[in-house]
Amino acid sequence: MAKQLMDVKLNEQFEMYVLLKDAKKRVAKNGNMFLSLVFQDKSGDISGKFWDATPENAKEFVAGKVVLLKGKREVYMNSPQIKILSMRLANQSEPHDPLMFIKKAGMSRDQMEEYINQTIFEITNATYNRVVRALITKHADRFYDFPAAKSNHHDFAGGLAFHTISILKQAHAIVSQYDGINAPLLYAGAILHDLGKTTELSGPIATEYTLAGDLLGHLSIMDAEIVEAADKLGIDQDSQDLIMLRHMVLSHHGLLEDGSPERPKMLEAEILHHLDELDATIVMIQGALKNVQPGEFSDRVFGLDNRRFYKPKKVIEPKQKPDKPTQGELL
Repeated sequence: MAKQLMDVKLNEQFEMYVLLKDAKKRVAKNGNMFLSLVFQDKSGDISGKFWDATPENAKEFVAGKVVLLKGKREVYMNSPQIKILSMRLANQSEPHDPLMFIKKAGMSRDQMEEYINQTIFEITNATYNRVVRALITKHADRFYDFPAAKSNHHDFAGGLAFHTISILKQAHAIVSQYDGINAPLLYAGAILHDLGKTTELSGPIATEYTLAGDLLGHLSIMDAEIVEAADKLGIDQDSQDLIMLRHMVLSHHGLLEDGSPERPKMLEAEILHHLDELDATIVMIQGALKNVQPGEFSDRVFGLDNRRFYKPKKVIEPKQKPDKPTQGELL
C-alpha cells in the first residue's frame, strides 16, 4: 500500500499526491502574499504554508484540487506541518479525482438508509413521523453524502448520516435502560438535529460554510424547515408536539454561548445534547490518537479546549504460571 500523509515521520521527505482540503490567501509581515493550505488524504490532514505566492499560484492552488506534493514533515508550535519543497497540479493521466483522497463513513449508503428508515418506523407519533419523513426525503442525497462538520468530528463523506446513526444507537440503548423517556420524540430529534447542515455546509470535498451557514447556522435553518414542513402537512403550528420537536433541534448545543437559542428544558432534549457531545468527543479523541505512539500524547485538540490526550502503553499481561502437575500427570 502506498505511503500516506499520516505515515510520514518527523523530518522525513516525501513525494505524493494529496488533496487540497483548504486554501486561503494570507499576507505575511513583509507584505508578501502566501497561501495557508491544508493537505488531505484518507489517512488524515496536515497544514502547510506556500510562501511568496503569486496571483497565478492563488488561482491555481484552490481547495478541491489534487496536487503532487514534495515536502518534509516538521513541527511548528507543537503542531505538525509540511514544509513545501515543490508542488504542482495533478494532470489527467495522474490521480486527480478528489474522491480518491477523502475519508468515507464506515457504513455504505444502503446500510445507513436501512437504519434510518427502520428507526422512522419506531417514531409512532404522527406529527414527528410525518415531519421527519418529509425532511429526510427532501434532503436524502445530501444527508447521506455530506460530512457532519468542516473539521473536528465526522468530517468525511457520509459523516452526517453516520454521526446521526451513532446517536440513534445510543438513544436506543438509553430508552431500553430508563423508564419514562419519550422515544419517538428522542429519535425524531436525533434524526433532525443536524439535518440543517445539508444547507450550512457546501459538501464533502473542500468543505466550506455557505452564506446561510455563516449567517443563520444549522439550528435555525432546520427549525425553519420544520415549521415549513408542518405548514405543508397541515400540522397545527401551536401544537405541543411540534413545539417540542422544534425545541429538540434548537437546544441540542446545550449552552447559549455554543449556539443554542434555548438550553434543554425537557428530558429528551437534555439526553440528545449529551449524546451529541459524547459522540463528537469520542470521534475527536480517537482521531487525535490514531497516529500517536503508545506512551505519548496527541497534538492539542482545538475542539476540546486545546487539550492533549495520552495513549497508554500496551499492557502485557504476565504469563500465568502453570498449575502444579498432579502425580498422574507426571506419570
